[in-house]
Amino acid sequence: MDELLQTVRACRLCETQLSPRPVLRASPTANLLIVGQAPGTRVHASGIPWDDQSGRTLRRWLEMEPATFYDESRVAIVPMGFCYPGTGKSGDLPPSPVCAPTWHPPLLAAMPGIRLTLLIGAYAQARYLPISKKTTLTDTVRRFREWGPHLLPLPHPSPRNQRWWKNNPWFEAELLPELRARLSLVMEGQDPAEMSAGTYS
Repeated sequence: MDELLQTVRACRLCETQLSPRPVLRASPTANLLIVGQAPGTRVHASGIPWDDQSGRTLRRWLEMEPATFYDESRVAIVPMGFCYPGTGKSGDLPPSPVCAPTWHPPLLAAMPGIRLTLLIGAYAQARYLPISKKTTLTDTVRRFREWGPHLLPLPHPSPRNQRWWKNNPWFEAELLPELRARLSLVMEGQDPAEMSAGTYS
């Protein structure tokens, strides 16, 4: 894993508006995997994943303290794009299309203990869930129980999505309790499938 991470962090497959600086956390002992989108400018500057308001919201959803969240022996953070993708006309550009296909397979193969994967945002969900390109993020997240005990889709915790949270009260009422229940088992070294056998299709 150490050699693999050194190779990933030296990656220059895609050049962005800023110098490439891959940001990720991974360990062969991790049991929680967080797959987000790509670093923003603040994370690019600090080199610390989720080091922004979105990260604080995500940790609130998880009810997880920073010390645990950043314990890479337990929590792996492997976004769809490891480097800041640059700015477009309406915000940050999408993650590089070469990053996840190149680096996710060897990284995931080196983390056999992952018991729960959080798929944050449409890019992660499109890669890891069997959904149509026409499926909306809202539809995907609302169907969270269909994806089994080891995968959980989430909206992005960006402050820009506050209207989405307000318009979808089931997210706080139904999904977050499910997320926390599964997470509690995972962080204790258990399989979330044990939580409610027969619940998942």
